[in-house]
Amino acid sequence: MTIHAVKICTGIAMVSMAMLFFSCKDNYKRVGEEAKKEIFPQGVAENFVLTYTEMQENLSAEDTGASKVLAVISGPLRNDFENLAFPHQTFPEGLLVEIFNERNERTTIEADYGIYYTATAIIDLQGNVIIKGHDGKKLEAPQLYYDQENEWAFTQEKFKFTNPEDGTVMDGEGMDIKKDLTFLNAHKTFGLMLIKEDKDD
Repeated sequence: MTIHAVKICTGIAMVSMAMLFFSCKDNYKRVGEEAKKEIFPQGVAENFVLTYTEMQENLSAEDTGASKVLAVISGPLRNDFENLAFPHQTFPEGLLVEIFNERNERTTIEADYGIYYTATAIIDLQGNVIIKGHDGKKLEAPQLYYDQENEWAFTQEKFKFTNPEDGTVMDGEGMDIKKDLTFLNAHKTFGLMLIKEDKDD
């Protein structure tokens, strides 16, 4: 066989193999266990406001008493998936969380998207997450998790923390912080800090 004949046979074999691979389609219709299950929310709320309160004392069936507002969650859209094995709520168009301390001072948390996992009481905040404390402190991150039970926020993403009280701007990667921004544990940091010097006369 000549070299020319080998090249022709190789070319025909390659074209045949290419046609074989490109002609294959997945026309198999999946049914039963293989079928993709579509998940729909059991409820949808638009322009919602959820207020979480706590009673100061236990009440009996016909008592009256005062309650304290712990948090207010609001936003344009909330999807309720509480009927699933791992219940959760999604906030696809963003949300605002207002948290109140014992002195009724407000800390706000804003995000472009959020998921609240009911079983674990953790809120996954994503996209332009901003926490503003009542004293002007501000934390910015692309993603942040907020643990409601421990009143603690954490992330492994980059963050920026601004403290107007001492004039610091701290950038870093990965941190844990108390809900009122009074305690910050940064994993990796870099930033700017102004230090006042004492003038001796």
